[in-house]
Amino acid sequence: MLRSLLISWALMAVAFAITAWLLTGMDISGGFGSYLWIALLFGVINAIIGTFLRIITLPLTILTLGLFSIVVNAILLNITDAISDDLTIDHFFWTAIWAALILSFVSVCLHFILSVATKPANA
Repeated sequence: MLRSLLISWALMAVAFAITAWLLTGMDISGGFGSYLWIALLFGVINAIIGTFLRIITLPLTILTLGLFSIVVNAILLNITDAISDDLTIDHFFWTAIWAALILSFVSVCLHFILSVATKPANA
């Protein structure tokens, strides 16, 4: 369990690196340690504040067929930006929304690639 948690943490750090590379309005200063720090901080914020926000905004998320969850993720990214000096997001609406979309997409792709790569050959 600890191993999968560490792998997910590293994949999220790589997803942050790819997102910062693709998106001009998002910048992460520092080296790989900064990416790990941002991924850890975002994970903690997502677990604590994100859970509360998702419960509160559940009716709006259902009404928009799940699209409001992108806004919730953008809010969580902005909270991470406010707490950390390593992450910089230029504008809330477009940069944070695009960052949330790209980060989610890249994270899902990385987890999928890892699951395919570690799948046994006879399964």
